[in-house]
Amino acid sequence: MARMRRKTDLPTKLCIVCHQPFAWRKKWARDWVNVKYCSERCRAAHHRSGPERGLPS
Repeated sequence: MARMRRKTDLPTKLCIVCHQPFAWRKKWARDWVNVKYCSERCRAAHHRSGPERGLPS
């Protein structure tokens, strides 16, 4: 049986809206290459305000 991975060993990406790092999740396994946002909130903010704005700082 395979050993469990630690959270620190998982691949990470930067969210294109808030620029915060986020880690791989099992639900994204099939589509990890196309994942761009860390959350539904960032995805909605990107579509609401356009790609050049994002969330306010």
